[in-house]
Amino acid sequence: MQPEKQFRSSIGLTLSPHEVIGGIVRFMKVDEQRKYKIVIGSDSLQMKGDAADFVTAIVCHRQGNGGIYFWRRLQSKKCRTLRERIWQEVLLSLDIAKDIVERMKQQTVPLFDFEVHIDVGEKGPTRDLIQELVGVVRANNFEARVKPESYAASSIADRHVK
Repeated sequence: MQPEKQFRSSIGLTLSPHEVIGGIVRFMKVDEQRKYKIVIGSDSLQMKGDAADFVTAIVCHRQGNGGIYFWRRLQSKKCRTLRERIWQEVLLSLDIAKDIVERMKQQTVPLFDFEVHIDVGEKGPTRDLIQELVGVVRANNFEARVKPESYAASSIADRHVK
């Protein structure tokens, strides 16, 4: 399998997208009476030159009782501006979100909410991007969250960016 298609679990196991879905489904079936939320978020870091390191996290939150997460790293050779990087984060999150929704439709799982977390907020240089990024996420039929509510991007994915 191509390295860019592989995910890591929170304990460091390397998993395929199919195995990630299996892990989420098993986690949800442990307590089917609970409410669940699946969340996707990406973060990035500018590297030397125009390169950037991108990490996307998939979180399955058993509301009120913990959760599990998986993450994937990609590197881009061409990312010159903060705007380009933030847009790329959102596009990576949307690609994974669409794939997960399609795969989850093939499973029997408890009901769950689904969100895409965007690493932008009212404070800082990314505030001018909020409206357009939230708009593109909503145009793809997903609920969007920004800082301080975007923990999948700003905390979990951020933890794994180099």
